[in-house]
Amino acid sequence: MGRGPSESANGFAMDLFSPLARRYDLLCEVLSLGQNRRWRRCMVDHATGGQPRRLLDVASGTAGVAIALARRTEARVVAYDLTLPMLRQGAARVDDAGLTARIDLVEGRAEQLPFPDDSFDALTFTYLLRYVEDPASTLRELARVVRPGGAVASLEFLAPPSPLWGGAWWAYTRLLLPVAGWLTGGREWWRVGRFLGPNISGHYRRYPVPWTVGAWEDAGLVDVGVRRMSLGGGLVMWGRRAV
Repeated sequence: MGRGPSESANGFAMDLFSPLARRYDLLCEVLSLGQNRRWRRCMVDHATGGQPRRLLDVASGTAGVAIALARRTEARVVAYDLTLPMLRQGAARVDDAGLTARIDLVEGRAEQLPFPDDSFDALTFTYLLRYVEDPASTLRELARVVRPGGAVASLEFLAPPSPLWGGAWWAYTRLLLPVAGWLTGGREWWRVGRFLGPNISGHYRRYPVPWTVGAWEDAGLVDVGVRRMSLGGGLVMWGRRAV
């Protein structure tokens, strides 16, 4: 399942995820076979060294990462996302966590951030680059708002490279995931379950991990690191903006 040639990546993402806001966090756990929280902790570890005072979380969804960043640091955090229903759910989660004084929620596109250059000490983004038209340009825009020396870290799904685990991943994403989505969440979850596997595979055919590392470096990020998580089902990356 894909999007038509006239449908923008932003519009497709909004249409796909808007109906899922209330159960998005459960969906992440199902899609990652319960590994999402562990992957997220690894990403947050790489973003929170050096006592950052101002943090930006892009593609924040329901603000799960923003809450983790605020709990790990004393920083002011901006949770930034394209999809208003997700941010509304995120606002409720932030309120429940008692963090409304430290987390601001802002709606907008990752490709055009409404912040000045060098605004943040660190930046995270999660499950983002598969939903933008130009990943390299988006990475340059993300790096722009990070101060020199500031940390950048990301989390993304990945297709396991080994034949054994890659085959199991293919069967799970193409066969079991759509059925599980339908049974647990109806048509909206079935749609995401049907979409996800081909979307991940297609993304890495166009933009393999070495290409992505190069795009980070071309955006002005240095000391770029990569960690494949859970037998290759997840990908955490990190770096810092060149001084």
